[in-house]
Amino acid sequence: MANVPLKLDVTLEVEATDSLVAIDFLCDNINLSKSRLKATMNSGAVWLVRKGQARKRLRRAMTDLKPGDILEIFYDEALLSQKVVKPTLVEDNELYSIWYKPQGLLSQGTDWGDQHSLLRQVELHFAGRRRVFLIHRLDREARGLLLLAHHPRSAAAFSELFAGDQVEKTYRIEVLGKVAEPGSQGVIDQPLDSKVAITNWQMLHFVEHTNHSVLEVTLKTGRLHQIRRHFDFIGHPVIGDPRYGRGNKNIEGLKLVAIGLAFTCPLTKTSKSYSAADFV
Repeated sequence: MANVPLKLDVTLEVEATDSLVAIDFLCDNINLSKSRLKATMNSGAVWLVRKGQARKRLRRAMTDLKPGDILEIFYDEALLSQKVVKPTLVEDNELYSIWYKPQGLLSQGTDWGDQHSLLRQVELHFAGRRRVFLIHRLDREARGLLLLAHHPRSAAAFSELFAGDQVEKTYRIEVLGKVAEPGSQGVIDQPLDSKVAITNWQMLHFVEHTNHSVLEVTLKTGRLHQIRRHFDFIGHPVIGDPRYGRGNKNIEGLKLVAIGLAFTCPLTKTSKSYSAADFV
């Protein structure tokens, strides 16, 4: 029988008699090597909960602890062994930047770490010299363009822009079945979660031997899994979608790419347009 990768979810409280150096405390209380524990800390999977402070990731091995501190450790051997896929910088505007997120990269981290997230990889890209604010998201299975802010002022301005549906987001998707004739256009306006949701689509072409349609989709609203849910609703689920649809599984992954972002910059009042054409 093959060995199952170790997975631990442990919560520990620091007492006065414990070592008050983070890595020593962990070595004394968890049956893992020091190198594995350091890797777990570096990956953002160790959390410090201190009275009167916000819960935060504990990365520095030599951090001083205090009696009463709580350490939460989320060790996933399989996750630690995975290769990190890197994002690509499309344009840096100092107060914000545009990135191409590849498939397999989370938009932001989880309790189990953040090394496999766009947010953390961008922090590392700028060597910690810039703050990084996530403004919108793409599912891990999807790929494409994302905007990140680097200052509270720009984060607030872009958050308002996205919340007000003032950003045109364009996607290219591949779905099961023939939606319509090439060149045809349509709208899906099925409400999602009791909210207005509008998906505009244009049929690009039909691949007969796979029974797949390729479409360009634009969104004004941004509901959870909007494209995936809308096309499943009309009977044409997105190819490779692990959650919605039947008969649309695909070993190459989710066929959904965020290929365009267009907006009026709230900081400079200039029109901006970005394309992921080089990556598709």
